[in-house]
Amino acid sequence: MSSLRAIVTATDFSAHSRHAAQRAALLARATGAAVTLVHTVGGSALEDLRRWLADDSQAASAIEADASTRLQELAAELGQAQGLKVGTHLSIGHPVEQVTRHADDIDADLLVTGTRGAGFFRGVVVGSTAERIAKRSARPVLMVRQLPHEPYRRILVPVDFSDWSLAAIRQAQRLAPQATLVLMHAVEVPFEGKMRLAGVSGDIVTHYQDAARREAQQRLSALAAEAGLGADRVCLSTPSGGDPWMLIVQEEQERDCDLVVIGRQGRHALDEFLLGSTTRMVIADGAADVLISCRRPD
Repeated sequence: MSSLRAIVTATDFSAHSRHAAQRAALLARATGAAVTLVHTVGGSALEDLRRWLADDSQAASAIEADASTRLQELAAELGQAQGLKVGTHLSIGHPVEQVTRHADDIDADLLVTGTRGAGFFRGVVVGSTAERIAKRSARPVLMVRQLPHEPYRRILVPVDFSDWSLAAIRQAQRLAPQATLVLMHAVEVPFEGKMRLAGVSGDIVTHYQDAARREAQQRLSALAAEAGLGADRVCLSTPSGGDPWMLIVQEEQERDCDLVVIGRQGRHALDEFLLGSTTRMVIADGAADVLISCRRPD
């Protein structure tokens, strides 16, 4: 399992994007990865400005120069705090396109964003620039909520036993090799509701629940062994009785997890254009940082 080599972190100079940049720098120091701070100046806005000012580019140039200065200052601040060199990249255009393109250009292993921006609807995560980056990027995307103070300590990895499950665990290990991993599978009994409506005995339904939970525990143990997780580094959890996203958020809170890792695609490859409803609800309602995992070669 290789470590991280290159990290890209997007900033709009808001407080939440600063938290993301600080987390990216902390990860870079811990893993030895190179980190690049990316800021995008809206291309259409600059073109409008030039047109309104009769092609006088002085104001537009001043905006670009100010953005460049702020970017360099933030990079210097992060570098001094973490004792490393932080690269910068200033681009003009659509933020989602520019950020994901630069990550592709340098073959980044990780793309880091905040979950809120500097706009009027800064409290909205779903539909935000961060979510659009997560949808578009072919690389793992770390969505940072909290001001980082230390490496990740406890990471929740919900799995559905699809081909993406092991990849999610591997990426959690790459981000935080010393963290404890909580492997979780939300147990669902097929047709449980219909069985209850049909008057099937509660004892029989409970029997099926217990059997499903035992099977899930066995599969989680096998997955942990395949990932090389020792007993001191892993916890197994098989909650039931609610929607998967609710169980994930509850588990995050009860286990005091500071990161949740979710595979970009599970069993339903086209579920909500790569970010399924479960993922979107966890992003919206959870408190921990969220890593949108994807299968990339080690």
